Amino acid sequence: MSSTITLTDQDKSTLRTAAYGAVALMAAAGAPHKGLTHGSNALTSATGLVGHVLSARSKDIHLPGRSVAELADTVLPNLTAAVHLLGEQYPGEADNFRDTVLIAIESAVAPRKGEPSPAVAAMARKITAALDA
Repeated sequence: MSSTITLTDQDKSTLRTAAYGAVALMAAAGAPHKGLTHGSNALTSATGLVGHVLSARSKDIHLPGRSVAELADTVLPNLTAAVHLLGEQYPGEADNFRDTVLIAIESAVAPRKGEPSPAVAAMARKITAALDA
C-alpha cells in the first residue's frame, strides 16, 4: 500500500461497515447461506486500497439493528458515504469499491438455482442505488 494513502480509522470503519453490511443486508433479505460465504470471500479478495481496508482484521464494523429496516438505515448511507469519500481522494478506488461490493452481492445471489427471490432482488437494487447515489 502506498505511503500517500491517508484514510482515517473512521474512514476505514465506514468502508468496512458499508461493504460487510451489504452482505448482511443480502442475508437479511433471504440470500442463501452458501452465497453469503461467497459474498464475504469476494470482499476479502479485493485489491488495491479497498482490498487492504476490507481484508484487515478489525472490530470496527458496526451493524446495529434488529430488523432489516434498521440494518438498512445504517448500511445504505454508509455505502453512499464510502463511494463519496473515496471519490474525493482516490477516484479509481471509488470504482474499485463499487465493483467489489457489486461482485459480493452478485456472489451472494449466484448459488441459488434460478432467479433470486423478489426480496433478494429488491435488496440488490437498493444496494446498487446507494452505491450510485
